[in-house]
Amino acid sequence: MEVVKESEPNTTTMRKALLVINCIILSIGNCAGPLMMRLYFIHGGKRVWFSSWLETGGWPIILFPIACAHFYRSRTQPSSENKLFFMKPHLFIAAAVIGILTGLDDYLYAYGVARLPVSTSSLIIASQLAFTAGFAFVLVKQKFTSYSINAVFLLTIGSGVLAMHTSSDRPANESNREYVLGFLMTVGASALYGFILPLVELTYKKAKQEISYALVMEIQMVMCLFATGVCTIGMLVNNDFKVIPREAREYELGETKYYIVAICSAMIWQCFFLGAIGVIFCASSLLSGIIIAVLLPVTEILAVIFYNESFHAEKGVALALSLWGFFSYFYGEIKQSKENKPALETEMASVPNRQESV
Repeated sequence: MEVVKESEPNTTTMRKALLVINCIILSIGNCAGPLMMRLYFIHGGKRVWFSSWLETGGWPIILFPIACAHFYRSRTQPSSENKLFFMKPHLFIAAAVIGILTGLDDYLYAYGVARLPVSTSSLIIASQLAFTAGFAFVLVKQKFTSYSINAVFLLTIGSGVLAMHTSSDRPANESNREYVLGFLMTVGASALYGFILPLVELTYKKAKQEISYALVMEIQMVMCLFATGVCTIGMLVNNDFKVIPREAREYELGETKYYIVAICSAMIWQCFFLGAIGVIFCASSLLSGIIIAVLLPVTEILAVIFYNESFHAEKGVALALSLWGFFSYFYGEIKQSKENKPALETEMASVPNRQESV
């Protein structure tokens, strides 16, 4: 039983390290992704399907860490257990369905970013936390503490505070109809992704095989592959492949930078998706939604710095509320882990006594 005592803390430590790494990856993708997408649109890009394709089109990048994990296993595990891919058919189908939904969500979000300033689209996306919390409660029976409820409340209020000043953010060259349509599309993207996050967690729970981080990367790759397929069909219908070379030549920053923006955007969005499902693997879909929401003011500030968008008092209040909600959630998690630790140690210590009695 001593081996179990040692392996349990090691497993917990590894999971915490993975959680920190995935939080960092998610933060990079969540903050830089919208900025790169908006950079494409404000300098002459007009292809919404192409922009949505870039959100998941970088999926081959995931093959590199999967291959690295395979080579590592080949040195540490018997050859009979060392496979490049572990995903079973039923899990593949589940990931494919989620990928198709992700492809639709990509289009809704890209349409909104094309019509709205980064600050406005980001504040709308932050409302997905409420959708995530609701769907997590229904799909995975998410348990809420007073601290997590407080965090959801504060982050939602922060989004509402920002919404008070959106009317002045409408671009001058855009009609009211286009602005409203972009607003509604972004709300739809927020609701759909708020459903996708708990759905990923439900897939983990219902999988008839052990979920490892290597398998999480495989799920990410399949999801992005099918999402890219949906967007590719949209690009074919919209004749984007014929227009892209001409759009690149007419791009305000130059043809070379057009393709650099596209490639960087594809790479950065992979950070977002891998980080999001990685946080779900290490913790929960609710935490993934909270991190996405708490980074809203950071994206707002970066939009002010790089795109000269206005920064008013409401954004400062939203920043304070977001940080408050973020620390509230993690304080509750730390407090709960401390309360659970003595109970776990008591249970583990009682195992040898039960064996001796037998």
